[in-house]
Order: sequence, then C-alpha cells, then structure tokens
Amino acid sequence: MATLDQIEDVIDGLSKQHYLADRSLATAIFLCLKLKRPLFLEGEPGVGKTAVAQAMAEVLQVPLIRLQCYEGIDRESALYEWNYPKQLLAIRLYESSREHRPALNQNSLYQADFLLKRPLFEALVPEGPAPVLLIDEIDRSDDEFEAFLLEILSEFQISIPELGTIRAKEKPFIVLTSNRTRDVHDALKRRCIYHWLDYPSFERELAIVALKVPGLDQLLQRDIVSVMQRLRQEPLEKKPGVAEALDWANALEWLMTKRLSPEIFADTLGVLLKDREDIKLVQEGDVMARILRELNGDDRNLP
Repeated sequence: MATLDQIEDVIDGLSKQHYLADRSLATAIFLCLKLKRPLFLEGEPGVGKTAVAQAMAEVLQVPLIRLQCYEGIDRESALYEWNYPKQLLAIRLYESSREHRPALNQNSLYQADFLLKRPLFEALVPEGPAPVLLIDEIDRSDDEFEAFLLEILSEFQISIPELGTIRAKEKPFIVLTSNRTRDVHDALKRRCIYHWLDYPSFERELAIVALKVPGLDQLLQRDIVSVMQRLRQEPLEKKPGVAEALDWANALEWLMTKRLSPEIFADTLGVLLKDREDIKLVQEGDVMARILRELNGDDRNLP
C-alpha cells in the first residue's frame, strides 16, 4: 500500500493515475486518510466524483468496492442476505441421507457459509487489505437507508442476529458521492469530511483533456474546453461535465477532426447534451452559432 505522508503525495499519486486534483481536494483526501473519516463528495454530475474513488484505489493499491445507490435500496441489498436456495439444498441433502450426516438444526443453517455478502459486508470484512468503498449517489436512496448507513459509519461493525457482532479490523477508505438531487441529512455529513467538487477552470479542464486525449490537436483541445465552459453558462437543464468533454474529445479524435465546424458541432451535439430541450436550445437559440463565431473570430477570448 502506498504511503501518503503529505498532501503533495496525494496530488502526485492521483496525477500518476491520470486524475488531476487541486490542493483543496487533495487536502480533504489526506485528512480523511489520517483521521479515518469518510469523504463526502458533492457536485454536479460528470465532474469526477466517482473517479476520485477509482483513482484512490489505484493509489493505495487496494480493491475498489462499489455500492450503487438507487431508490428503494435496503440493508439486505447493501449488507448481506442468507442464501436460501443453498440452505434448502442442505436440508434436502440431509433428508436424503440422515444416517450419514450429523444432526441438522437452525444453527447449522445460519453459518458464514450460507451468507451472501454484499458490498458493505465485503468492505468491512475483506479477505485481503482494507479496500476503498465507494457509496455512489447516496442522494438517490431514502431516509431509512441513510439512517442504516449512519449506524454502519458510526460503529464500523455489523450485527447479524444469528452470528453476533462482527467489527471491522481496519476501516476502509470510504467515498460517498451525491449529485444533490435532494439534501442528505446533516447527521450523515457530520461523520464525513465534506468537499464540493465544482466544474474545473479552463486551465484545469484543458490539462485534463490533454492528459486523457493526448493525440488530439492542441488547438482543438482548447476549442473543446472553450465550448464546454460556454455551454455551462447557458440555462441548460443538464449541463455537460468533464466526462462529456472527454467523450467529445474522443469522438472528435475518431472523426479525425482538426477544427470545429457547424456540421461537426451539430452532428456530435448528442455526445455533449442528453436532454432534448437542451439540444433544441443550442441548435435553435443561436447558442451554437454564437459559440462558433467566438471560436473563429477575433473575440475568442481564449487564455
């Protein structure tokens, strides 16, 4: 496992995994590691929240375990379930050859061999080193699941009525993400170190595009980032994030594009925008033409 003794070690480690973190994010990660606290990342979709956990797993050289939250998720889906088909099979095998098998009772059917371990169980009781646990889009879950998660993050232990209490030997590095579709309870946030992950500046986004898609023409890289920065200033329902910028850069590379044109912009708009009304606004509201005029004219205003 990598040793991260300074904030610069976190920045360097993430950079080697092609994740460009600013100092404020690196500081939050560093403090989470030292204080053994979860990291709560909030921000718009596509700004790189999930990628933080993925990169940290590579930096720490440990497995990544992901719990994807959704409406209606419950503790059984996140923690553990009993393997009822396997228990039923054990009963039938016992009944078919009782004379050759030890007595079968309730305790025999509720052992660790019959557990179906879900992400939280695997993260708290791993077979190897403590992993990175990603609890993705916690804002999509409900209040009951939040309360259950709060208990887990407070005690780092699992209570199984049939087996007793199992405590984590080593706390995993936990990253919770939220797209802020609803407010997450303060009680859960208080257990974490909070960081708001915003859209990157022009310079940082340009560095990300250049790092991820190095074969693209440098002027086109700047044009892509300039378009992204301008689109986010429009009243769009779903603003494009860094993920869409990288998708667009890869798409233009595959199309062997050297410069943006009205045709290329229009044909690839679905890579950037995922809402019909947003596409209509850009196409018919003079947004596309205005952006292209700025790119091709003297008023590009590029750094």
